[in-house]
This record gives sequence, C-alpha cells and structure tokens, in this order.
Amino acid sequence: MREIVLDTETTGFDPEQGDRIVEIGAIELLHHVPTGRTYHQYINPERNMPDEAFGVHGIGPDLLSPPRPAQPGQVTLRDKPVFKKVAKDFIDFIGDAKLVIHNAAFDMRFLSAELSWVGLPRLDDARAIDTLMIARSKFPGSPASLDALCRRFGIDNSNRTLHGALLDSEILAEVYLELIGGKQPDFGLSAPGQRGRDTVSDDDWRPRPRPAPLPSRLSEKEKAAHAAFVEKMGETALWSRN
Repeated sequence: MREIVLDTETTGFDPEQGDRIVEIGAIELLHHVPTGRTYHQYINPERNMPDEAFGVHGIGPDLLSPPRPAQPGQVTLRDKPVFKKVAKDFIDFIGDAKLVIHNAAFDMRFLSAELSWVGLPRLDDARAIDTLMIARSKFPGSPASLDALCRRFGIDNSNRTLHGALLDSEILAEVYLELIGGKQPDFGLSAPGQRGRDTVSDDDWRPRPRPAPLPSRLSEKEKAAHAAFVEKMGETALWSRN
C-alpha cells in the first residue's frame, strides 16, 4: 500500500480570491514505512506575498508588497518555476496513492485549483486521508493541531519555528503512524517488498500457517537420552501419564 504524506504553503486562504501555492513537500510511505523518496518544490506564485502569509512560513520576502530584501537563509521565489512547469513532476510523484494531509480540505482545494488552471484534472477528494479529522475523532475536545499532536505523542518538532512543507510532511508522517496505531498498525512485520511469493496481496496481508513443519532440532541421541531419563523416573512420573 502506497501513501503520500503531503503539505503545502500558500499566499493565503482562498485560491478563488487569487491565492496560490508557494511550496509543496511530500514523502512516500510504503506499507506505512517511509521509503526515503521525497518531493519538494518552491513555486513562484506570480503575485505578491502578503505580510500575514510571510509571517507564517517566511517564504518569499522579495514578493512582499512593498518588496523587502531577503535575509540570509530566507527563500526567495522570483527565480523559482511557476506551477505549470512542475505540475507533471508532482503528478508523477503522487501517482494514484492516497494523500495523507492535515486539514486535507485546505490543501486539496489549492492543489485542485492549481491543476485546473493549467488544464489538468482536479484531484479526487476521496483520495485524501485527513489526519485532523482522525485526531478529532480519536481525541474529542482535545487540541488537534500538528504541534499539539507532536506533544501528545512525544514527537520532536523543535525545528519547526516556521511552517515548511517538507518538514511538516516529515512530522505529519510520524503523527499519522501514531494515530493509526503505531509504526506497524497491521502487524505486518516484514519489510516492504520482502514478502514471499505465496502470500496474499500486499493490501490484504495476514499471518498464514507455515506450509511445512520445521524439522525437529533434537538429535536421535538426545531423544534417546530423554527417553531413558523419563523411564528412570518410574510409572508415577508426570511425563509417564497419558
């Protein structure tokens, strides 16, 4: 089972009002285990960056209105590709996998809008697994932000001083695995791709009986010595009773 844990950063809250995606970060899970494959892309939104959005993620100071110079280490967007240039690579990476997103409605709305603007199909909302909804269902009445869930599960998010799509995806992957029952929620302890040919499909893996019993690890000499030992104990010995 392949899943993509995904996060975006944007210029605001509403693509229908002209807000755009400025960063996408995603990591691949296979059978709930990170594979090491990631997708990360900064995107030129072709518009100014509002102060409010810059205060959240710190991206694109050169696109603020009025423009401000970038500080050392800050990401600027004027030289980054527009969404149309990266759309195919993004779609190729996610494939047909389920998309694990915190507050999925927000990110799915932006991604579908961006895809439709470049003539590509919108994403099916049914593909999204919303960790915010899972957390609210599992812990009703408790804070369900990503930071709050990190505190609940003891996940280190000390590097998260600002929102960043790839870092948030990495943190979300850990949170997601805790929400669904830990790093091996289905008790499929074999590593992905290492299951035998005679197993059922990966999506329906279950423990199965061993096709042939293992041979005894006792030698004939050891068996004979044990039998002699039991015989010496007499008929009243527990091991002699039927």
